[in-house]
Amino acid sequence: MNWILLIIAGLFEVAFASCLGKAKETNGNEMYWWYAGFLISLTISMVLLVKATQTLPIGTAYAVWTGIGAVGTVLVGIFVFKEPATFWRIFFITTLIGSIIGLKSMSH
Repeated sequence: MNWILLIIAGLFEVAFASCLGKAKETNGNEMYWWYAGFLISLTISMVLLVKATQTLPIGTAYAVWTGIGAVGTVLVGIFVFKEPATFWRIFFITTLIGSIIGLKSMSH
């Protein structure tokens, strides 16, 4: 169950990073709504990460959490913010995914 919480926490990390990106593109009231989304997503992500680390090793949980956030944020950047999808970006994101899978499979 805590692995599921950790994955959800990682997805909320992607959400808070995405909210920052959208806030940068807007102004006025809309910008404040994106910052509110950032704070809400950040809070949920942290609470779920804390909950997951009650039974999972902190090093593994943190690495998986940041990995999910990094991969997800790069993908959002490519598909939503039209950032470049270069060979090396895709290559290193793929190696990061492999590392996350390896960490999960090695933890008990």
